[in-house]
Amino acid sequence: MHISEVIAHLELLAPPAYQEHYDNAGLQTGSSGWECRGVLVTLDSTEEVVLEAVARGCNLVVAHHPIIFGGLKKITGQNYVERALIAAIRNDIAIYAIHTNLDNVMAGGVNGRIADKLGLEGRRVLLPRESTLCKLVCWVPTAQVEEVRAAVWGAGAGNIGKYSECSFGVEGTGTFKGGEGAQPFVGQVGERHSEKEIRLEVILPVYLSRAVVAAMIAAHPYEEVAYDLVPLANVQVGVGAGLVGELPLPMEGEALLEQLCGVFGVPVVRHTRLTGQPVRRVAVCGGAGSFLISSALAAGADFYITSDVKYHEFMDANDRVVIADIGHYESEQYTVDLLIGHLREKFSNFAVLKSNVRTNPVHYHVGLKSK
Repeated sequence: MHISEVIAHLELLAPPAYQEHYDNAGLQTGSSGWECRGVLVTLDSTEEVVLEAVARGCNLVVAHHPIIFGGLKKITGQNYVERALIAAIRNDIAIYAIHTNLDNVMAGGVNGRIADKLGLEGRRVLLPRESTLCKLVCWVPTAQVEEVRAAVWGAGAGNIGKYSECSFGVEGTGTFKGGEGAQPFVGQVGERHSEKEIRLEVILPVYLSRAVVAAMIAAHPYEEVAYDLVPLANVQVGVGAGLVGELPLPMEGEALLEQLCGVFGVPVVRHTRLTGQPVRRVAVCGGAGSFLISSALAAGADFYITSDVKYHEFMDANDRVVIADIGHYESEQYTVDLLIGHLREKFSNFAVLKSNVRTNPVHYHVGLKSK
């Protein structure tokens, strides 16, 4: 099996097109054409993790965080990024990052796993991602429409939420006249021809438009295919930042804070003042999520669980929501298990290992007077 096969499977879960503009998800080192000897999954691809991969016979590290975010002007081993890259290149280790694209898919993504741990129900995206959908419209002879439908569905079109093979068709009459050198499927060169056709419409993710159009043209009988590709303002179900849902039963704020400490293994949770109201609606965002505070307020969340919140950002709660900062690493720690489960389901007879290296750079000291 080649590394490209592992990458292809991961990108079905979290398409690279869904990463944020500042991100650098994807293959960081190595070649997708290499034979894959084993996969080591981690949150961060540090030098220690790379050397662990070597020791355990893996030549692919799958990490949540990219090791390369910005441009590098030198690689001399002066910081953790350069040391990790030197170790990877020296030992022929490929590093693949699946970052904000995994954050931005609700089903099977980072925030979905947090919601699993809290038992949230009725989940929906907190801030839907815009401009992710388009519509393909084409005109097909009635006898060939099912073949074209199957082709575009097979290329990834026609999925809406939990429904697949969605399309719309209406019958009409198309006209055309072939010019010199044309080889029309029906009709004669130089004569106007009328043909019963179906106007076929399907919805699709923008990032699949090239593949879907190619599949449609390959299956279409006409020499020259007329089609429209129309951008849509529709929200794509399950794609976007953060998540909001409801607890099965309301609980007190203190009890939820205690649950967060136990579930995410943190000795302390930084939070705003408790409102004194029962908590039912909870918003979450793994990693740095202060940019979604206003979205959590708009969604009517009682609690917003995230990390990396700055001092003045806590004030944005304005006693309308409790902001709870559980730590960056802690909020994303279960991403490793998520990825391992996804890969083992597909590659059941292949070594997919969990890193034993705890990459969290933050440590906690609980003072004696606080105990």
